[in-house]
Amino acid sequence: MNHGQSAAPTSPGELLRLLRDGQARTRAELATETGLARSTVRLRLDTLMDAGLVTDWGNDAVTGGRPASRFVFNARARVVLAADVGATHATVAIADLTGEPLAIERLTLDIADGPDTVLGLLIDTWRRMRANHGPTAPVAGVGIGLPGPVEHSTGKPTHPPIMPGWNGYDVSARIAADFAVPVLVDNEVNLMALGEHVRCFPDEAHMIFVKVATGIGAGLISNGQLHRGDVGAAGDLGHILAPHAGDVLCRCGNSGCLEAVASGPAIAAKLRAAGLHATNNADVVALVQAGSPIAGQAVRQAGRDIGEVLAAGVSLFNPSLIVVGGALAQAGEMLLAGVRESIYRRSLPLATERLRIVTSQAGANAGVVGAAAMVVQHALSPTLLDRELANHAG
Repeated sequence: MNHGQSAAPTSPGELLRLLRDGQARTRAELATETGLARSTVRLRLDTLMDAGLVTDWGNDAVTGGRPASRFVFNARARVVLAADVGATHATVAIADLTGEPLAIERLTLDIADGPDTVLGLLIDTWRRMRANHGPTAPVAGVGIGLPGPVEHSTGKPTHPPIMPGWNGYDVSARIAADFAVPVLVDNEVNLMALGEHVRCFPDEAHMIFVKVATGIGAGLISNGQLHRGDVGAAGDLGHILAPHAGDVLCRCGNSGCLEAVASGPAIAAKLRAAGLHATNNADVVALVQAGSPIAGQAVRQAGRDIGEVLAAGVSLFNPSLIVVGGALAQAGEMLLAGVRESIYRRSLPLATERLRIVTSQAGANAGVVGAAAMVVQHALSPTLLDRELANHAG
């Protein structure tokens, strides 16, 4: 199993990477899988057990003779604090080292209140959740998704259009001042893509996640890894020129953007013009679910518009899977039907031969699962983990 060249194959971190699939193994099985001497495997396991990351799962007496101990990854050795922050709400979680949420809360907030207020609310919530939901395992790190462009390497938002006061703010430093652990920040749609990938579609190496809500954005998984682009701006689907948008003005300052014709607010505006009551995403979804033909057709047309823009991405990126999520995805088949219609009409047959287009499977938790997964991938990366274990031993 080739996991890259980030650490020596004999290291404790690499051995843990093997065990993170959750399967219990004996020392002999680990020696066979890694090619290491049994004595080396014993040393590596001792190091990982001292750190609490591996536990002895008990004996296996099936083979006869002296029972052999089996060793398994201890996902509860540490916890991850995760948050998926939107414009008006946040999902806050404590997760284990598989990224699985152990406790979840949903908060109402206003991103325009600024970083001090919003991040203070997250910190208070995590503290309360930690107090209420023990056990008090150490925190491995914090992961946060924000509703705007983020320079992932620094954790700073970069000119986010709906986040006044956030541009260039050092989110990581603010959180680390309270928790003194690594803090990773990314765009919320990237983390939704990562959440869908790790939780629901781990075998899809090339996929696009599309969020359709107040805004429209995409997250790209390429070769099994999140693709952020040079400055973290990859996947900004909503501000690509839509073929039939005309000169309708977008909140970004340009005209003809996909978001200006196919987002939740854009659809709601069309429905109000047709005499229906629709002020937000939930109203649009409710109308579709109630069988309104006008709302159903408006959502399907939005799907077509999104599909036309996505078709270029399909030809360019050649994914095997497109996952559609966000509030408007709850409108069900109407949105998906429109997306499929345009993509299959506009993309070359070769690019769509194996392409599946489906609704989000992780749903409302996709973002926090992705935020936790981002931290786990970082904290348990062999290079970082080996350094930490060496420092601990020293």
